[in-house]
Amino acid sequence: MTPKDRIDRIEAAIHQSVGRGMDAVFQATAGGLWRATSALAASPKPAIGLITGFFVPGADPPAAETDGPAGAALLAMGFHQAGLECRLATDTVCASACRAALAAAGVADVPVDTAEPNQPVGAIIDLWRRRGIDWVICIERCGPAENGRSYNMRGADISMFAAPLDQVFRAGPWRTIAIGDGGNEVGMGCVPRSVIAGHVPLGATIGCVVPADWLIAAGVSHWGAYGVLAALALQRPDWRAAMEAALQPDLDRFVVETMVRDGPAVDGVTMRREATIDGLAMDAHHRVLEAARALMPA
Repeated sequence: MTPKDRIDRIEAAIHQSVGRGMDAVFQATAGGLWRATSALAASPKPAIGLITGFFVPGADPPAAETDGPAGAALLAMGFHQAGLECRLATDTVCASACRAALAAAGVADVPVDTAEPNQPVGAIIDLWRRRGIDWVICIERCGPAENGRSYNMRGADISMFAAPLDQVFRAGPWRTIAIGDGGNEVGMGCVPRSVIAGHVPLGATIGCVVPADWLIAAGVSHWGAYGVLAALALQRPDWRAAMEAALQPDLDRFVVETMVRDGPAVDGVTMRREATIDGLAMDAHHRVLEAARALMPA
């Protein structure tokens, strides 16, 4: 089995539907995991910026959701252990959850650049250009729909809680990868509007119009992080140990539990402060993780 065959099977594992009408999006983005990771793997030593954070204002307590920061922390750990420069951008309201996740993953020294909701992000753009960032990965990050407003899956306008970090994503000169699971995330502008509007509940309203160079769709965005780590391990032997170290169930659980406790963070579906992601217990996520790991030859 070739690396591409294995990565396509990993993509099939993360393309499991959780009831959001994403099957048509999976079809439209098939091969995205291979295309994105093979491009990234071709960069000798990329400097990577991560963007994440999806605030849940109606939760108890209002906080960042677990999906996004947890996966970003696993990616940051993998990149950091591979010797790559990595930093993360998020909103001020999501920063504590992101920092807790990074600390739990053992990469508390990864810088976190923050922006206030509805405030300019030019300082982050300038900083990332000075630091030589040449790849940006967005994971589970709300982005503007056709009317310029950002929405959650319930159709609620959450623009007042979101910094315009999509402007960082689009600013270049970096190449971009996006990971999303609901049609309303940065990167979903790659998918024809008719697909999201016709299949995703409230898709005509919430669908994000911001594209990416490469889009990875997943049943849960967190699974996209699993997919990226496993795919890069297959394509870069010099990174393999670092990527595998970040792809461990016990570590994953610890990251989520820590960010819920110390962030705080909440489940974006149940809106409760609990160590779950999108209403699913970590054991359910780890079945996907183990499926990815099983496709990595010994």
